Amino acid sequence: MSLKTIMTVDDSPSVRQFVKMTLQSAGFEVVEAEDGKDALQKMDGSPIHLAFVDLNMPNMNGIEFIKAVRSHEKYRFIPLIMLTTESQMSKKQEGKKVGATGWIVKPFKPEQLLAVVKKVLG
Repeated sequence: MSLKTIMTVDDSPSVRQFVKMTLQSAGFEVVEAEDGKDALQKMDGSPIHLAFVDLNMPNMNGIEFIKAVRSHEKYRFIPLIMLTTESQMSKKQEGKKVGATGWIVKPFKPEQLLAVVKKVLG
């Protein structure tokens, strides 16, 4: 069985590092991207099974990234979980409207992250 690859898309190196360490400790491969634009470039050629996406990022924010992924035939079924400090219902609805699979509010615990991964990837 091959390892599942999860992408973490966040402009904060410390958040990416935390997510990476948590997921690697559970046996996942992790690809890091610093914004939506970087993530789209790194998705080309890498089999991504799930992505955690920050909302507020430079160059391409999380909403724009999700729209781009959902409009792409090859990637449109990848689960995309928003991982953000935003907890406003209007933001969550906006994320859901463009195709976000779920929403986790920062700060979060490693167990929360892994529970979502288990739920989404089985």
